[in-house]
Amino acid sequence: MERKRMRRFVAAMLALVLLPGCTRTPPSLEKGENNDPNKSVYHMVYFNEISTLNYLVTDTEVDYALCSNMVDNLVDYDSYGNIVPGLAESWSSNADMTEWTFRIRPGVKWVDCNGKEICDVTADDWVAAAWYVNSAVNDAANQYIYSTGSVVHNAQEYYDYTEYLLLSDGGKRTTDEDGNELTPVPEVKPEDIGVKALDEHTLVYTLDQPCPFFLSCLSYSSFLPVNRSFLEQCGDMFGRSKENILYNGAFRLAEYVPQERRQLIKNDTYWDKEHVYIDEIDARFRRDILEVGPETFLNGEVDQVLISFEAMDKWMADPAAASQVHSMRPDIAYSYFYCFNFEPEFDAVYEPDNWGKAVRNEDFRMALMHSLDHRALAEVYEPYNPEILLQHTVTPDTFVSFEGKDYTDYAPFEQIMNRDSHDPEEAKKCRDRAWDALEAEGVTFPVKILFPYNPSIINWAEECQVAKKQMEDTLGTDFIEVIVERGPDTGFLSSVRRSGKYAMLLCNYGADFADPATYAEPFSADNTYNFWDKSDDPEIRKLFEEYASLTERAAKTYDDTDARYELFAEAEALLIDHAIIVPSRVSNGEGYVADRLSQFDGQFAPYGLARSRYKGMKINEKSMSMDEFNAAYEQWEAERLKLSK
Repeated sequence: MERKRMRRFVAAMLALVLLPGCTRTPPSLEKGENNDPNKSVYHMVYFNEISTLNYLVTDTEVDYALCSNMVDNLVDYDSYGNIVPGLAESWSSNADMTEWTFRIRPGVKWVDCNGKEICDVTADDWVAAAWYVNSAVNDAANQYIYSTGSVVHNAQEYYDYTEYLLLSDGGKRTTDEDGNELTPVPEVKPEDIGVKALDEHTLVYTLDQPCPFFLSCLSYSSFLPVNRSFLEQCGDMFGRSKENILYNGAFRLAEYVPQERRQLIKNDTYWDKEHVYIDEIDARFRRDILEVGPETFLNGEVDQVLISFEAMDKWMADPAAASQVHSMRPDIAYSYFYCFNFEPEFDAVYEPDNWGKAVRNEDFRMALMHSLDHRALAEVYEPYNPEILLQHTVTPDTFVSFEGKDYTDYAPFEQIMNRDSHDPEEAKKCRDRAWDALEAEGVTFPVKILFPYNPSIINWAEECQVAKKQMEDTLGTDFIEVIVERGPDTGFLSSVRRSGKYAMLLCNYGADFADPATYAEPFSADNTYNFWDKSDDPEIRKLFEEYASLTERAAKTYDDTDARYELFAEAEALLIDHAIIVPSRVSNGEGYVADRLSQFDGQFAPYGLARSRYKGMKINEKSMSMDEFNAAYEQWEAERLKLSK
């Protein structure tokens, strides 16, 4: 599903990750702390507080930073993104992948926040979670993963029924609070959901359609287990405090004071505790996090510092500090691309009808595409190594592969991957062809291009200004007029993108599971990205119908991964070859850091909870340099490709 935010390394990532501190005790620590030198204590600072401890309802990475370390998944990940056993020690599926059976690891314990054993983890814990998440009463933001991608049998139907009961006051009302007529929904019981416990250690998921990537869907908090008796005992208080959740993961929450402190302690009963190398994580709330300087890092008061562009000169001027600054691994969980709006709904002053005629012309779109220099655009976010972010496709490089062949290496992408879409001369040729054709259709020039941005996202406005200059300098202000407009600080997606109040827009999309189908979703029927499925232009309609046919055939090809990927690649290449959208880059994660914790030691997956977990991580004596990081990243990518074979 789409993400409701675009992440930037200074503002957003402060809200997305906990920032590690040091293994030494800073002077500000409170009395009574365990300062045993034999323990690996990880002191951390953080900026934004979590919204809830109720992992069954959250879909924010702020909250994942805690819940992913306190409750385990059915499946786990290694440091290269390979799925390995977690709380399920084994699994299997039927021939058409509509039924998945998991053998739950015996002897795993639920403990309370003090480490006291409460009961065993059983298969029913996942059944209880499915009932809770799919009940509209609980308003779970992460419910969608049951009904998109995995399509668990009757999950959405049960949600729709419980939502109807809520709106109709148990069926007593025929209209909702706004006076809209309510259509009765057939009764669906929680027992009808396709999640069953055959015995204490056998769990079965039944799906409505074949799903070869189902294991990757299990990486979200909505598929985490919960003890039914404890959940019923807590009622509405579940997840309201550290006492109102149980733990079966690598850590338990021993102390939690909002906007002050949270302390994670290694779970002594954890089933895989020999791979948990940190004994204690002590996190302190600190608003001035970006003011931490190189001297604080170098003297050992903190183990990780996020470094803003403004501070880079100061860091690079100190040889000791400069040798420990590096980029972050590109975040292939998020793909960025430019969308053209084929169904404009913006104000008349921006001439939506004129834009609507122009955007239907492929040469017009190609002119805009070829005028964009994505390397220069990436420099807005990564001035020292922009190439690391660049993408030729919507589905990022290395996102998925089959038998060692990356998805972007499939034949339909061959020309796309081997060319630079930035081609000013070709842009001008396309412009000239488009100008003649559009003028004959009554289009007036310059064509106004409403190009809004979200002011709450750092550097978005700057990127828009760079893109405006590129397009106008290449194509001429007598051909186009790019209007960069500030959007609202809040509710940007609903009031701008989903409402069609733009001509051209930088968009992003986050993967939900390990399959190309996840990146096909933004451009499917009833999408709120570019509305091309709503166009009445014959050529656009023809392209959309071809795209829809390819993705439908691909989705039904569940028993031949190679053929499946080929079809999805053909569909995505159609989008790019006809400039329906313009791929740009991936996220640069946290930007620049000095960090004694190597990200290559931890779990990895470009979706779900894995990257938020501290299991497997070790605290190093020093941070990597830029060269060391680049070499480690190259080695990691090569090893990942090798293992995928």
